[in-house]
Amino acid sequence: MKIRALIVDDEEPGRINLRYGLAAHGGWEVAAECASAAAARRVLAAQEIDVLFLDIQMPGDSGLALARELAALEAPPLVVFATAYNAHAIEAFEVHALDYLLKPFDDQRLAQALARAAAMLEQRQRAAYGRALRAFSAPAPAYLQQLNVRSVGRIECVQVEEVLWIEAAGNYVELRLAQRRVLHRVPLRRLEQHLDPAQFLRVHRSALVRCREIARLEKDGEGGSQLLLRCGDRVAVSERYLAAVKARVAA
Repeated sequence: MKIRALIVDDEEPGRINLRYGLAAHGGWEVAAECASAAAARRVLAAQEIDVLFLDIQMPGDSGLALARELAALEAPPLVVFATAYNAHAIEAFEVHALDYLLKPFDDQRLAQALARAAAMLEQRQRAAYGRALRAFSAPAPAYLQQLNVRSVGRIECVQVEEVLWIEAAGNYVELRLAQRRVLHRVPLRRLEQHLDPAQFLRVHRSALVRCREIARLEKDGEGGSQLLLRCGDRVAVSERYLAAVKARVAA
């Protein structure tokens, strides 16, 4: 069975580029092309669509408005957003584990998006994807309440309340939960911007800890400092953040 795709872009060159790009991948079929969100709604009502390639900025209803409607479905089609450069929008897609194509995109980037979508469909991840899409499209809370963690072919929703501390790992972070660790593809600096500073404290360039998990501040035996957490883990505290840590511990 081929993966049925719907292309929604008000500009014909955008539709043509995607059509030819998908034609190079044998497992994909373009079920329809639309120039507006209204036309896309009619197609979605009449046909089963697996993946929606959705332009964001279109006359009339935007692609985001259509995505919000789809988020209400229990198992919506997967959405790959197409967008011109907008740092804030791209950050939102990445934080919520949603895929996007930055215009103009090349064959390699398209192939990557197709592989991710195919893997999610193969593992029957539409319901999990729907939860991530709803979190993205709902009125944004001041800070993240859940983290949508994407790995190969799946999305896992991790409640922020479950996170004890967070350690940087390159372009990833390692979420430390009570019973396990979860690797999440987002830089620590970016994730920190979306977490409540009353709940999480930066203690090192590579670590954030949940404030209520702090048991005490200790010397580490080499003249440095470390935090003993209630879960038993020890986290290094750098000199840069030591004053803030001491103030929080004393509060």
